[in-house]
Amino acid sequence: MSLKLYNTLSRSKEEFKSITPGLVGMYVCGPTVSGESHLGHARPYITFDVLLRYLTHLGYKVRYVRNITDAGHFEEEGREAEDKISKKAILEKLEPMELVHKYTGLFHWAMKEFNNLSPSIEPTATGHIVEQITMIEQIIKDGYAYVANGSVYFDVEKYNTDYSKKGLPYGMLSGRNIEEQLETTRELDNQEEKRNKNDFALWKNAAPEHIMRWKSPWGVGFPGWHIECSAMATKYLGEVFDIHGGGMDLQFPHHECEIAQSTVCNHKTPARYWVHNNMITINGRKMGKSYNNVIKLTELFSGNHPILEQAYHPMTVRFFILQSHYRSTLDFGNEALQAAEKGLKRLWEAYENLYKFSTADSLQAPVDAELDAKVVKLLAEFDEFMDDDINTAKVLASMFELVPVINGIKNKQLENGTLSNTTIELLKTKMKLFLEDIFGFTSMQQNTNGKLEGIVELLINIRKDAKAKKDFVTSDKIRNELAALGVQLKDEKDGTVSYVVE
Repeated sequence: MSLKLYNTLSRSKEEFKSITPGLVGMYVCGPTVSGESHLGHARPYITFDVLLRYLTHLGYKVRYVRNITDAGHFEEEGREAEDKISKKAILEKLEPMELVHKYTGLFHWAMKEFNNLSPSIEPTATGHIVEQITMIEQIIKDGYAYVANGSVYFDVEKYNTDYSKKGLPYGMLSGRNIEEQLETTRELDNQEEKRNKNDFALWKNAAPEHIMRWKSPWGVGFPGWHIECSAMATKYLGEVFDIHGGGMDLQFPHHECEIAQSTVCNHKTPARYWVHNNMITINGRKMGKSYNNVIKLTELFSGNHPILEQAYHPMTVRFFILQSHYRSTLDFGNEALQAAEKGLKRLWEAYENLYKFSTADSLQAPVDAELDAKVVKLLAEFDEFMDDDINTAKVLASMFELVPVINGIKNKQLENGTLSNTTIELLKTKMKLFLEDIFGFTSMQQNTNGKLEGIVELLINIRKDAKAKKDFVTSDKIRNELAALGVQLKDEKDGTVSYVVE
């Protein structure tokens, strides 16, 4: 089999063929660093980390571009049209770039805890203002955008009229038509500037109090969210690249807008395969502030959230995510996470048992031909399942079928004989390849040194006592000394959490 991916654009599984043989260009929408990364960020970045690892295993050289949105992400959930970075910087009394640096560092820390590989390029929106302005100028020149009071809007209806004839209508990714889009368009500020309600901003005029602002041909302002990704993807991957990824919530409007902008500028649809992971829920509910169920990753790893019954190791979370197909819905809850914790422990113990076992130990035992053939078949299915739209769930299910076999070999408890030495070596090779190299699991003991964690917890408690006694010299000394060693402390209303910055 060759790799097949579900392409949201065609709504079907398609055989994957890269534009340039042996090379893959993949763009994944990164986080908006106006606050801490939360549980909703875990699924897409673990999903696309596994896709990156599998493509690399297949022999491709992958240029993986994942951006940082540090400006221009509108608050499209009410009547506001403001920059999240700017708003949060005011609330936290920080310079915008100070805030961005803080939360980018926390995001990188969380990705390392998950054992995610770093992207090849991680561009920032603020570092590519020139490219965004250039694209906007091109869109205006071609007649698909207009200026209104220092802001620039994309003319959706004109685009749709012209490009529908070419088989590239606005809405082709999400399956929405113009009428449906109008019905679901929220009332935002400055709607009167637009020719049509569903036109979207390429550039916004900055009010005097707006902190993040740049000069442009249309006045001082800041970029729209959608143009950022079009500009960065084009710069680093070209006019057409292989894979564009992200969460299903980005299909509309973000990715739909990207397609329209890039198609006008480059006269081509930007990506050949659009891959989207499904969303998560928490105890059956959508994650949201109104439900008080937004769980930050620092809270998830420390257990410091009212919903959580305990702390959950990053590998437990990774395992739980990969137990489901990336396009299926996924519900987080304590019972499910605790079951995942037990499942990963059982699987990893079997894996370690396998490596403690030497093929020389089995030389005296007869080979069970039927069992041997079954194991070879299960191992072959690893590749088949991954080639079928990255079905990690089925691979893990097959691994669990192998657990009693592995433990039986180790303990010499197989009823009708053992496996051939060739199959045992194949088993070792494939389990290591998939568990560590492709799925990215590491030993929980390897990632967490209990004694060191205990020392840090002790120091946090000493610091807490010092603060209570108003001994701020000692309190600050503990914080600064730990920071010098790469351990950052973060004071929350419910206590202090620590994280390592490398």
